[in-house]
Amino acid sequence: MANQGKLFIVGTPIGNLGDLSPRAVEAFRAADAVCCEDTRVTGKLLSAAGVSRPLIRCDENVIAGRAPSLVNRMLAGETLAFASDAGMPGVSDPGQVLVDAAREAGVPVEVVPGPVACVTALVASGIPCDHFFFEGFLPRKAGERVRRLQQLMTVPGALLFYESPHRVAATLESVASVFPTRVAALCRELTKLHEEVLRAPAPELASQVAARIEAGEPVRGECVVVVAPPSAEEQVEMAARTAAGMSALSVDGAAPDPEEALRADIAEGLASGEPANALAKRLAQKYSRRKREVYALILASEGAM
Repeated sequence: MANQGKLFIVGTPIGNLGDLSPRAVEAFRAADAVCCEDTRVTGKLLSAAGVSRPLIRCDENVIAGRAPSLVNRMLAGETLAFASDAGMPGVSDPGQVLVDAAREAGVPVEVVPGPVACVTALVASGIPCDHFFFEGFLPRKAGERVRRLQQLMTVPGALLFYESPHRVAATLESVASVFPTRVAALCRELTKLHEEVLRAPAPELASQVAARIEAGEPVRGECVVVVAPPSAEEQVEMAARTAAGMSALSVDGAAPDPEEALRADIAEGLASGEPANALAKRLAQKYSRRKREVYALILASEGAM
């Protein structure tokens, strides 16, 4: 179609306005309108760049409903740009919906690269980054969060999570419980004046952040949590656990009874001399059970020994 428009996906600064590229400014100027998460945020960015364009709110609550009409505008010849509040659209971001709709309709999509918070944090953390897995935001509920982290234990690379400053302490506590031997980093206010990178063994990092909050120094700014890859020893241990689990399958292929598996772990922990309280905490996390329930089973097992 000769009059067909296009979609620009524009990466924007994650903090420092100096990171807005000349090509990004050109894309905004070439657009008939700019779609964005928050018109106030993008309006300030365009103003700083000396660009004035109509703004269309396209946050996660409305973009699915507006995508068809936006695609029709581009099919009719308009050029639109999409910008997130910060960073690359489509990465834990509603822009993915518009890109998908445009591609499906045959509208040309041109990506203007820009800063990405997760990769910036990974490099700033100093944690090995030959391989990494970007999760985005973890579940808000503690039990679901721990279960998801347990599912990610076998990923052979660094783990990256986005988190709000209000929930980061709870998230770090969960990280410490699932990855007690790994190094972790909290990266916040990246590229800004008060940029900060805290790195330590996961339990120590969780304690540092909790102590800071208790002292009346709340964590501010958007946060990225980086968790180191599993060590060679941890990978060997996980492989052994997987093999043990496979061998525990019954002849008909059914999974072993979780209650029996829990009692077997209790017996193994007690036999190794692990303190009851520590054992209860560890197994409660492993089996997503209440700690007091597991503790009661441990006491019963001790009484039977």
